[in-house]
Amino acid sequence: MRKAALFIFPVFLLFAGNLKAADIKSIGVPYVQNYTKAIYQSGNQNWSVTRDEHGIMYFGNSEGLLTFDGRYWQSYSLPNGLIVRSVAADGKGKVYSGGFGEFGYWENNNMGRLQYHSLISLIPKDNRPLNEEIWKIYIDDKQIIFQSFGTIFIYAGGKISIVKAPNPYLFLFKVGKRYFVEQVNTGLFELKGNKLEAIAGSNLMGNSGILSILPFPHNRYLIGTAHNGLFIYDGKQIQPWNNQASDFLKTYQLNNGAVIPGKYFAYGTILNGVIVIDTAGNVIQQINKSSGLQNNTVLSLYTDNEQNLWCGLDNGIDRIEFNSPLYFYFDKTGRFGTVYSSIIFNNKIYLGTNQGLFYSDWTGNGSKQSFDFKLIPGSQGQVWELILQDGRLLCGHNTGTYQVNGATLTKITTISGGWTIKKLNAGHLIQGTYTGLVVYSKDNKGNWIFDDRVDGFGEPSRYVEQDNRGQIWVSHAYKGIYKVTLSSDLKKATSVKYYDNRYGLPGSYNINVFNLDNKIVFASDSGFYIYDDISDRFFKYAQLNRKLGSFASSNKIIPAFGKKYWFINHGRVALADLSAPGKLSIDSNRFTILDGRMLHNYESISRINSSIYLISVDDGFAILNDEDALQRSDIKLPNVLIRRVEDITDRITLMADNDRDGEIEIPYSQNNIRISYALPFYRQEKVRFQYYLDGYSRQWSDWSTQTQKDFTNLDRGTYHFRVRASINELSISPETVFSFTILPPWYAGNVAIACYLLLLVLAYYVIRYFYRQKLKRHQHHIHEKLRSEHEEFLKQEALANEQRIVKIKNEQLQADLASKSRELANSAMNIVYKNELLQKISDEITHLKDSSGKKLSDEQLRRIQKVINDGMSDERDWNLFESSFNEAHESFFKKLKAQHPDLVPNDLKLCAYLRMNMSSKEMASLLNISLRGVEIRRYRLRKKLNLEHDKNLVEFLMEL
Repeated sequence: MRKAALFIFPVFLLFAGNLKAADIKSIGVPYVQNYTKAIYQSGNQNWSVTRDEHGIMYFGNSEGLLTFDGRYWQSYSLPNGLIVRSVAADGKGKVYSGGFGEFGYWENNNMGRLQYHSLISLIPKDNRPLNEEIWKIYIDDKQIIFQSFGTIFIYAGGKISIVKAPNPYLFLFKVGKRYFVEQVNTGLFELKGNKLEAIAGSNLMGNSGILSILPFPHNRYLIGTAHNGLFIYDGKQIQPWNNQASDFLKTYQLNNGAVIPGKYFAYGTILNGVIVIDTAGNVIQQINKSSGLQNNTVLSLYTDNEQNLWCGLDNGIDRIEFNSPLYFYFDKTGRFGTVYSSIIFNNKIYLGTNQGLFYSDWTGNGSKQSFDFKLIPGSQGQVWELILQDGRLLCGHNTGTYQVNGATLTKITTISGGWTIKKLNAGHLIQGTYTGLVVYSKDNKGNWIFDDRVDGFGEPSRYVEQDNRGQIWVSHAYKGIYKVTLSSDLKKATSVKYYDNRYGLPGSYNINVFNLDNKIVFASDSGFYIYDDISDRFFKYAQLNRKLGSFASSNKIIPAFGKKYWFINHGRVALADLSAPGKLSIDSNRFTILDGRMLHNYESISRINSSIYLISVDDGFAILNDEDALQRSDIKLPNVLIRRVEDITDRITLMADNDRDGEIEIPYSQNNIRISYALPFYRQEKVRFQYYLDGYSRQWSDWSTQTQKDFTNLDRGTYHFRVRASINELSISPETVFSFTILPPWYAGNVAIACYLLLLVLAYYVIRYFYRQKLKRHQHHIHEKLRSEHEEFLKQEALANEQRIVKIKNEQLQADLASKSRELANSAMNIVYKNELLQKISDEITHLKDSSGKKLSDEQLRRIQKVINDGMSDERDWNLFESSFNEAHESFFKKLKAQHPDLVPNDLKLCAYLRMNMSSKEMASLLNISLRGVEIRRYRLRKKLNLEHDKNLVEFLMEL
């Protein structure tokens, strides 16, 4: 029987009174955050929950102790891998836990990891709970109480005392300063010190088991039993508390309870999840598997100071966010499909979906709202829009447009695809459809009736807006923008102009038109644009885009209340307030729960009143109470926790774990570190962090959702890592400072420095010795160098003298050569002159006459001519010339004869004369031939020398 009780009656109780909290809503269910086994990586069952002074959550899990800081999960094992049945934090750095035959506490060791310390050794061996589970742990100022089914252990002053009873205990409960415990089959007792006092009349509650005792107004106590419902104990007597909640708990078996700040109580059941009741006994909320819980068996409950209800389940952990301004209703069965639009009208809630128009009664009276959605006959198909116009609810449908009358529809028009309806003037509406624009007017009963289709414009019209000049702007369903001017009777389009990127728009696709504070704006993925009527072009709305930040690329704007507008950016939601002239404040953090839950391009948010909105989500709807959201917008955040410090130099190695005080020292070889941090803030808000490493960074980083930062190649020295968190522009956590020191490298340590000093002294003497040796060698080298330089100087001097002598000789030779050249020239000229003279004599002889006046005889003339010819051809002249020529032009004839052996003496003479650059006339005189003969000889000589046609003969001979 006891083994069965271990599963049926686990419970955890927290009294969290005196906490200010908002009212819990009865419509829909609050946001439920699921932490599955796959997320926390431990056992299925979670038997107990607590929270420490830093805000870290602890869970007694079937595989050990679990911790959660809002970002990171960690698990620790008890000795022998025992199940942790109970946990309790003392707020002073210790977390107590109990399991099978074991209890003790956890605290951080030198590495910052939790280390377990058993207290069992303080109990005498005969009284140790060897075969019992520790189900409850309570902490007082000076004592810790552990409770099993057989014994109560009181740990105080380093000693443990025990309290036993004749019958087994069920569970011990702490309510305020009082302790109550039930003895099985005996009744309820109060623990006072080390004694038990019976509570009169407790047998009225039967023997089903007391599983919860909570504080109740007016110093009373609310007692919950397993099968007999709820009871009120006023300190004197116990009476049944018969109401709706008690009947529910009887049916689904109450298992545990917790106080929710304010006027509410939460009860976990074995069969049907969690219910929340108020002090009047009304069931305000019911959260079970169909509404978001992972499992209907609730093993433990805990309420934190942010009004989160933590549920330890038979399979997983859930956090119910009662303090959220958003409550949800989900269609888990898929009954009505995907929701495109929603609205509340005449005490009914309507949902337009892809399957049709559904409705249910809407009470809104503060008690738990239940819904029974039914399909309105004839509404099958896609419902694009539900809108209230002058007291009439209109439905834009795939098959036409209808007026909704309670649970029936009245067809207004069969024109398909009623996307959007806008007020045109006091008596007319204009609608965008699949095939253009439609105009509606009122009949005498105030009902909207079909007036006419706008002739001349038939484009698919997704969004329609009218500007202050009466022009109609239409966003095409797929591409581009149209400006349409209607006739005075609204029956036809007198002017239609199409706009795309040629007019300044960023493109043709995904351009939507909206009215923002009586100004027409055009939404695109590149930001908002406005139209300039004078230039007939579009320009970026820079002022609005800058203030909207990331929401400048919103694809939809929905009016909220007054000058508030919803901006939808592809699934992300923000509320912008334009109330202050020239200013725009935008809030998106409060609505991160909605991110990705709304149907893209068909987002719908309708206003119930000035502060409550109905928001369509994929498979249901959400209720937003904006007043609650505003009251909790400025939240005091806890400190950011440093969770892990890791070495990432070669491989990731843990250096410090959990939030710890003091400074750590890191070897220089591990100067690449990763610091992980978290904010123990448990709401569905987008937490952003900002960090600054003093000694490394120059300024604070940008805000980011990252929860870790790597620093590489840190230099030696002390650093202070500062980090803070924010969930909106107003709520910023205090700075958390984590200090660490990068030790100097081994070559810069104290021992190394001492060695360096010794080496420096040794090096001084070594260098001094070698310097002196080098100085001696240098002096010897200088002497040798001076000697060699002197010898080299003498050699150079002698060489210079020789060169001067050679130069003088060369000059003398040049002078001799020049003299010989002059002599040669003179000799040649003398021979020329002689030959010319002899030639003149020869010419004159022919005119000579004897004494009688007669010419000389031929014989006489021949003899004289022979003498002249012999004088002109005298070889002695040539020999003398040749001798002088060889002296002036050494080896000229040798080279010439060696290269051209077929040259005859006359050719050599001609070559010599040409070498001296004589004229043809002078050569003719020397050779005793005519000028013609000279030319012939020149020609023949060229042939013998094999000269090319363009080669000059004189130049050739002079180069030889």
